[in-house]
Amino acid sequence: MNEYFALFLQAAFADNIMLVFFLGICTAIGVSKSIEAALGAGLAIFVVQGVTVPLNSALNAFVFRPGALHWLGLGELDMSALGLIAYIGVIAATVQILEMVVDKHFPKLYNAFGVFLPLITVNCAILGGTLFSIQRDYRLTESVVFGFGTGAGWALAIVLLAGIRYKLRYANVPAGLEGTGITFIVMGLMAMSFMGLAGIYAG
Repeated sequence: MNEYFALFLQAAFADNIMLVFFLGICTAIGVSKSIEAALGAGLAIFVVQGVTVPLNSALNAFVFRPGALHWLGLGELDMSALGLIAYIGVIAATVQILEMVVDKHFPKLYNAFGVFLPLITVNCAILGGTLFSIQRDYRLTESVVFGFGTGAGWALAIVLLAGIRYKLRYANVPAGLEGTGITFIVMGLMAMSFMGLAGIYAG
């Protein structure tokens, strides 16, 4: 249990997918103008990561890894070239289902997302979580923890960013840095803070 807790903390903080690996920044900048939208986007990413990372890890283990099809008597067949396409397909299907659920049950949240909910499909943070899990050869249970950890880390980062941007509305920001400029500076300072946790790793 301690191993999984450490892995979750590592994924959420020390290896924060937005502030350490700089994935999903385009969505973060667009959605973090509002704290409510940031919370919604963070929750959506958390759910999608928690579902797609273990699903894609299982697909890799049982279908696309070289020799993975030995359970069908096709151990010599190498399907690894098709893995990336399948991972994106799983992500797209998951986001589509999430979009339909949010549209039906949470229309205000759906309207707050705007174009950013369908864009989660092409959010590099989502595919990055899957590829990190596969590259690090996590077991299925570890990939579940890692998926939710990366989702939680991204959600935490975007909510913090939205809170800071809200406070900046009342700050005297130099004219040349208003808007996106000061947002990038804030993200850089946040990234330095999270990178200070780089020595924390799941052992």
